[in-house]
Amino acid sequence: MKARPLPPGGTIGVAAPSSPVEQSSELDRGIRWWESRGYRVLLAPGVRERDDYVAGDPRGRADDLVALFADPEVDVVQVLRGGYGCSEVVPHLEFETIAANPKPLVGYSDITVLHVSIRQRTGLVTFYGPGLAGVGARDRGEFTQERLLLALTGAGPLGEVPPRPDDPYVGALGSGRATAPLVGGCLWLLRETLATPWEVDLEGKILFFEDVHCPPWHVDGILSQLANAGKLAGVAGVAIGEMCECEPWREPKPWLRGKSMEDVFEQRLGPLGVPVLFNLPLGHGKHLCTIPLGVEATVDADARTLTFDEPALAAD
Repeated sequence: MKARPLPPGGTIGVAAPSSPVEQSSELDRGIRWWESRGYRVLLAPGVRERDDYVAGDPRGRADDLVALFADPEVDVVQVLRGGYGCSEVVPHLEFETIAANPKPLVGYSDITVLHVSIRQRTGLVTFYGPGLAGVGARDRGEFTQERLLLALTGAGPLGEVPPRPDDPYVGALGSGRATAPLVGGCLWLLRETLATPWEVDLEGKILFFEDVHCPPWHVDGILSQLANAGKLAGVAGVAIGEMCECEPWREPKPWLRGKSMEDVFEQRLGPLGVPVLFNLPLGHGKHLCTIPLGVEATVDADARTLTFDEPALAAD
């Protein structure tokens, strides 16, 4: 199921399903950025709520999100930020309302749990991209902003994902190409869906993942758990985004010092015999290319490209 593109002058509805706002300027910067492009921003009632490291009561956060989907004036639902807390929101979501009012959902990191659960329950294509606080942040450049607008307004397939402007290198494992729906998100949040009613489905899919502050030994553990759960055996390919501030994140202890991140990729993903790419501009770094989740893409290890072949948005 696909939503319609963001129309000129449309409305961006913003909810806070994860961590709370830290400074009012975060909201102000994001609102000003959208308004400078001719759009309107509607904040959900609980956007400024705070309960320590989450943005208020989980039911209230879920109600805000669903209400934005139900509001006929809202064209795109964007989260405030990631952080922590979405897993406690999912049990309170009204998936029937979301399915009846398909709209682009934009967010990343902790929002992975929403991407997975909404896709599993409704089939809606969602978008892995910056939240309101991120799109207007001082350390976000034009690359991130332009790719967000392109993803939400473009009528055709998004085509090839461009390399990172500050590091154009794209690595590959294996050879060949695979075409399949691309799904995934932040790696440790993908693990958080295991053994839940909305457990991630990777069979016949291209697995996309990225992470932040996640050292090689932690990535090794998560990939091992996914493999032990039978989630990697049927993947068609793998597209890895930026592993931001992961290597080194902390001063490693001697017993953790042996493997690099690429060593882990080679050991855990190489034996799958599928094309694997890494170091794409998808994740927690400065340059985040908004991509659709749930649409057909092609990962080509020989050309070192990830290309979206299918439109992510419905035709008007």
